[in-house]
Amino acid sequence: MEKSFENALDELEIIVKELESGNVELDDAINKYTEAMKLVKFCNEKLNSATKQVNEILLENGKLQEFDVEKETGE
Repeated sequence: MEKSFENALDELEIIVKELESGNVELDDAINKYTEAMKLVKFCNEKLNSATKQVNEILLENGKLQEFDVEKETGE
């Protein structure tokens, strides 16, 4: 099962807090930093994918259209 953006972001926040505490041994800090960079890459890819999907939804007749939630849902 693929990790969600939110889970990856939560993991990243935990790692950052651990590294900021200064109570991590050097080897562990390097491993945590490496894992954090993997999580950053994963989150960035997820955001880029979501942006692409949203742009494809909004793209009509070759022009980016404004999207009004209230108009679309009739509220």
